[in-house]
Amino acid sequence: MTSANPDQAPAETDEFLWLEDIYGDRQLDWVRRENAVTEELLSRTGFERTEERLLEVLDSTDRIPMAGKRGDHYYNFWRDAEHPKGLWRRTTWESYVAPDTEWEVLLDLDELSAAEGTEWVWGGSLFLRPADGVSYRRALLVLSPDGGDAARYREFDVVDRAFVPGGFDIPTAKSRISWAGEDTLYVGTDFGPGSMTTSSYPRTSRILRRGQELADAELYFEVPEDHMMAVVQRDQTPGFERDIAVDIIDFYNTRTFLREGGEWVQLDVPLDVNVDVHRQWLLLRPRTDWELDGEIHPAGSLLAASLADFTGGNRKVHRIFTPEPSTSLQSWSWTRDRLLLNLLRDVSSQITVLAPEEGWRAELLDACPPLHSVDAYAVDDEDEKAGNDYWLISTGFLTPSTVSRGTLAVGGSEGSTATPVKTSPAFFDTSGLTVEQHFAVSADGTRVPYFQVGPKDLVLDGGNPTLLNGYGGFEASLTPAYSGMVGRGWLERRITDADGVERRGVYVLANIRGGGEYGPAWHRAALQENRHRAYEDFAAVAEDLAARGVASREHLGCTGRSNGGLLVGNMLTTYPHLFGAVSCGVPLLDMRRYTKLSAGYSWIAEYGDPDDPAQWEFVQTFSPYHLIREGVSYPPALIWTATSDDRVGPVQARKMAARMKSMGAGKVWFHEALEGGHAGAADNRQSARMYAMSYEFLWEALTGGLA
Repeated sequence: MTSANPDQAPAETDEFLWLEDIYGDRQLDWVRRENAVTEELLSRTGFERTEERLLEVLDSTDRIPMAGKRGDHYYNFWRDAEHPKGLWRRTTWESYVAPDTEWEVLLDLDELSAAEGTEWVWGGSLFLRPADGVSYRRALLVLSPDGGDAARYREFDVVDRAFVPGGFDIPTAKSRISWAGEDTLYVGTDFGPGSMTTSSYPRTSRILRRGQELADAELYFEVPEDHMMAVVQRDQTPGFERDIAVDIIDFYNTRTFLREGGEWVQLDVPLDVNVDVHRQWLLLRPRTDWELDGEIHPAGSLLAASLADFTGGNRKVHRIFTPEPSTSLQSWSWTRDRLLLNLLRDVSSQITVLAPEEGWRAELLDACPPLHSVDAYAVDDEDEKAGNDYWLISTGFLTPSTVSRGTLAVGGSEGSTATPVKTSPAFFDTSGLTVEQHFAVSADGTRVPYFQVGPKDLVLDGGNPTLLNGYGGFEASLTPAYSGMVGRGWLERRITDADGVERRGVYVLANIRGGGEYGPAWHRAALQENRHRAYEDFAAVAEDLAARGVASREHLGCTGRSNGGLLVGNMLTTYPHLFGAVSCGVPLLDMRRYTKLSAGYSWIAEYGDPDDPAQWEFVQTFSPYHLIREGVSYPPALIWTATSDDRVGPVQARKMAARMKSMGAGKVWFHEALEGGHAGAADNRQSARMYAMSYEFLWEALTGGLA
């Protein structure tokens, strides 16, 4: 079949197009039948026990209650067995550091859901900054009715502990909203036809005043329909009040505007430069090499300038970070007088402290053990006494997470030591386990790092049940992290093989191209027509595990979610000879139609445009839905998703499973959670069930349980 438009890629016969009706009765009947088959299979294993053990981790009352400071209080959202929907609560610093923290409950989502007949899922809070910077009272609460990205924004009073009567209440949609003042919001939401982009996000931001009907909000900023979204924020920092608008063209290109004299004035920087405006400073991070006034600033560097000077025409910048082949900038955070840089050196953390008023003097913060992840960020840069305080979050595969707090000295050495505040309990037995880092060599000779967590006395004969995890997209980095789910779901598992050798689960995390572990160049190396490099990297890690004797094909499984689902979908269809089982979660799989499904259009910058015939030539090479072939021996596969996922959507997973089953392509199981959004879970029980299904399926497949 050919397309009537020669500028479009050829159309094709899609026998499972009918499954794209997400909430159709026939379609949901198909889902329920498939769910029943998968649940019956897993009921014959230890699935229920695994689910309960994982739920113990998620519901543990000893977990660290991560808190954000607003004024004199520390706010936290908490779920446990007694409060599955969750509690929004706050406490004081003195109580937070006490062994038994006393919390003031602001909102009980279980009670709210029962009272209103809607299964509300917490999406966060947006506080209105008070005039004194201390007496925080009003917030917009973000509540999703099903766990999806579409949410309702409702004004809440933390003193009265109630929604504000007649207060702001923005209906459920994919919105971008911020406070513009005590009685004003900047609202990007679904105002009707023409108000949303092709990517399903707001293309306008409008001024909504208290008491005004949403339809009467005044247009303030807009972007073209084929851009990703419009965002407007009011910077309310005392002395630096200003409006900032961002035209997000795609994931990697933006235009930033400042409001001056009643007009939007664009910052004169390339589209692929990340922009951060903070007080008097302007930070710029180019994603590709940038020549500025005769000097080339490499991709992934960080430049600083006076905002007033730069917008006034003086384009002098200070390069305050220069990447190296092994080192990349991951994030930064401003305290009152210092700038914290979170770096990775060969995927291990490193933190640098910069002093802007001292010529950007730099000093390392001694807080990062090897093969660990440590992040530093400001507690509250506006606090008069604690403006240079910072949080330190440290974790490792076998090291429970710790939250510490320190103070950066001003006028002296930065060598402060943070004091531990909260430490997560140990959820699994780490005795006899070790963490190693190895490097595989990809098809084009690139060295690809990966972490291996397993027994110190690992028998290198290929017989170890091994789980390989990866992502490789959107410049997202995978770093070491303690996980009671991975520990209980995989690392603690044991089996004695036919030769009497006791085997223990081995967990592997691959840092493939497409991610951000080595900065924007590492990501850019696997964009669009070069996407195959991410998959070659992952395959190279699998081959290296086999060559080192860690796991042979029948004992090696892989897992990935979202873009990682696309990754393992390509392992299933292109590299089936390397894996004994595949767990593919909330995935992209039909790359011919992904731009027409949910938020898919926004990812063209990552994958390419399948409607462009020239780009379809390469996109189809990594579209698993189109790579399934009859007569191929595929490994057992579990494909799972969520009905309410409005980011990737459930239909790609449905169609993939249906097509594989119709072609007799191996052992394929499908499961779809009927709520939970892109995360696949609206509460801890759903999360535990989702993870347990994946771990149980993989373990059984790799140890002969599905034979």
